[in-house]
Amino acid sequence: MSNSSTLNATKWAIDPTHSEISFKVKHLVISTVTGFFKSFEGFAETESDDFKQAKIEFTADIDSVNTNQKDRDTHLKSADFFDAEKFPKLKFENGILENRGGEYVLVGDLTIKDTTKSIELSVDFGGVAGDPYGNTKAGFELEGKISRKEFGLMWNAVTEAGSVVVSDQVKILANVQVIKQ
Repeated sequence: MSNSSTLNATKWAIDPTHSEISFKVKHLVISTVTGFFKSFEGFAETESDDFKQAKIEFTADIDSVNTNQKDRDTHLKSADFFDAEKFPKLKFENGILENRGGEYVLVGDLTIKDTTKSIELSVDFGGVAGDPYGNTKAGFELEGKISRKEFGLMWNAVTEAGSVVVSDQVKILANVQVIKQ
């Protein structure tokens, strides 16, 4: 973000201790599997504490994906899905937080593997507060949906009954606190 920094911009960094980045995907159409990334970082630049037009970037380490099932996590890291060896990071870049009639929307470019697509996430801005240690923090809840196949995550199987094992639609959910730098 340093290339596009403005002189009066305030910089914020994700507080990983108080943040989580997760996803949900239907399995066999009848249940939902939840996964999350354990290692990630993100930054924002703002002109004011209301975060209007904030510039946002984010990365997650693919090798940190966790669904609480080791074999599934290994499969997700393989070339069938994320291909962590060739593409070690999921990236969100060029993000701008827009206020559309009182509703916040984060618009930016998501890159998974070697595919980049523009996405929108709805945002619930929790506000800004001080913590007991003198830090200024802001909180957000983000939610959206993507098609995994549009990002080259094509693997699937079909059961004997004809059900798809993994749905195409993936819900993205994030609860994020950022710390003013």
